[in-house]
Amino acid sequence: MTKQEISTTNIKKPGGHFSQATVVEAKGKLVFISGMTAHKPDGTIAGIGDMEAQTRQVCENVKNAVEAAGGTMADICRVDVYVIGMHHFDVIHKVRREYFKAPLPASTMVEISRFVSPDYLIEMNAIAVIQ
Repeated sequence: MTKQEISTTNIKKPGGHFSQATVVEAKGKLVFISGMTAHKPDGTIAGIGDMEAQTRQVCENVKNAVEAAGGTMADICRVDVYVIGMHHFDVIHKVRREYFKAPLPASTMVEISRFVSPDYLIEMNAIAVIQ
């Protein structure tokens, strides 16, 4: 798969760890990863009250899902992130830098009022293209 990060001076540079757009030229499998929360494999919630710990667990869950489909984090071309409070932006992107390397996926982050569980602080879904 060829994945290319698109950047133009005609759009403001992203303030976080993501691209303005991502182009993928590929023949392969599309993998749609459902919204991942901070659940650990044993069913407990990682880092209750701790956005950094929850973001790390969410990224691990996304990583495990894409690997189970036969890919890697480099195959992810799109992520959507839902958070309780945009004031966590810098912490979330600090952790994202550990998991997502250039070329970066396109992304959207949205603040929401609540999740299914009051212990969730973040949820992420993703789309990958795997050859």
